[in-house]
Amino acid sequence: RAETYNGPGRVERAGARAPGVLRSGPVRPRRLGHVVMGSTDVDATRRFLTAGLGFKVSDEIKGEGAFLRCSTDHHNVLVLRAPVAFLHHTSWQVDDIDEVGRGASAMLDGHPERHVWGLGRHHAGSNFFWYLKDPAGNFSEYFSDMDSILDDQLWTPETFTGAQGLFNWGPPPPPSFLRPDDLAELMTGSHQPG
Repeated sequence: RAETYNGPGRVERAGARAPGVLRSGPVRPRRLGHVVMGSTDVDATRRFLTAGLGFKVSDEIKGEGAFLRCSTDHHNVLVLRAPVAFLHHTSWQVDDIDEVGRGASAMLDGHPERHVWGLGRHHAGSNFFWYLKDPAGNFSEYFSDMDSILDDQLWTPETFTGAQGLFNWGPPPPPSFLRPDDLAELMTGSHQPG
């Protein structure tokens, strides 16, 4: 959907409220956009996904991981260095930043403890994000406005360091996002559901 935006010296929408504030009803993600997984051997996992399954490298985080794609999305998988193999989070695409905010707000209604990190914008992929915990306690992300790579010849992968590998703007990630609270339990095999 094409939205109009007002800005300094530019009025595209006059005499009407922004469509995003008029929406009601539940936010329904369009699709599962990507997953992020921890790996004890990022290089081997990357080789499996690229040489074995045909994924392409979009960007990298120096010494930490790689953003990989099997579609025109900037990434469908992010593989990160970790002390144990685990699924870090799932990411659900919605239409725009208003849907990111509305979806997160609905999940937080009556459950403020579900907030993890956001609202912000990633540098790699350029997408808006808001991370929450689903009812089972798993990390889940609402996102919109992901970079699209239609022609490999027009995209040059970059290697990011530090915060740039995580976000462009927004609050800094909490320590529990970088190293989930149950990671030690996963490492010892004592993780219990529920």
